[in-house]
Amino acid sequence: MSDKKVISVNDRIPSLKEQRKQRANRRLLLFLGVFFILLVLMIYFQSPLSQVKAIEVNGNVVADQDEIIEASGLSSGDSIWNLHKTESVERIEDLKEVATAELSRKLPNTVEITITEYPRVGYVKQEDGYRPMLESGSLLNALPEQEIPSDAPVIVSEDGNVKLEKLAEELGKTSDQIKERISEILFVPTEDDPLALRLYMNDGLTVQTSVNNFSEWMSPYPSVAKEVDRSKHGILHMKMSPYFEDLNYEEEEVEE
Repeated sequence: MSDKKVISVNDRIPSLKEQRKQRANRRLLLFLGVFFILLVLMIYFQSPLSQVKAIEVNGNVVADQDEIIEASGLSSGDSIWNLHKTESVERIEDLKEVATAELSRKLPNTVEITITEYPRVGYVKQEDGYRPMLESGSLLNALPEQEIPSDAPVIVSEDGNVKLEKLAEELGKTSDQIKERISEILFVPTEDDPLALRLYMNDGLTVQTSVNNFSEWMSPYPSVAKEVDRSKHGILHMKMSPYFEDLNYEEEEVEE
């Protein structure tokens, strides 16, 4: 005869009822929890808590904060969950100083705009003063009279139709080490090269090159400049094959 204990159905009924009661309680708590969350969300979306109260701008140095906010199309009172981010970013990036823009939410009710500006690659000398030129080729308003350009070369061009965008692009690809050695850039067009440039360097050398391939041709300048005899007066031609043109030697030949 088996020693197993036999449990009757009547004995199991209280246990089954308790399990059903626990499951029902859990379902009720789950339902109440979901209802409470939905109620809170509904109150939140209907209250000022979900409206934009502050707009923060980060990363701007040249670009005006008010212009950035105006371009974004955002304003206090807008729903923080209905920002039209793509359209706002596109409008901000239309500003000539702005390279990239990013828009994000900082809960509960702040919008953050983070931008990256085009770097200054030069200063174009014009009648109204020195106008900063950005890597995009755009020109900003002239510097105040008392401010002298020091962080990028001065660019001189009498031809108002010269395409500065190409030069700006090339300067953007040029290392800071080389740009810091350039004091002044002059456009000196010739029949062979309408985009010819003459550079006056901070180390005293005069360089002849071109807008075309500027960043590539100027890259070996530091090593080439070391080989130049500073006692000679001439021009260092920085092109595919750099060479030094001794002007004193040519003058002596003419005299002879």
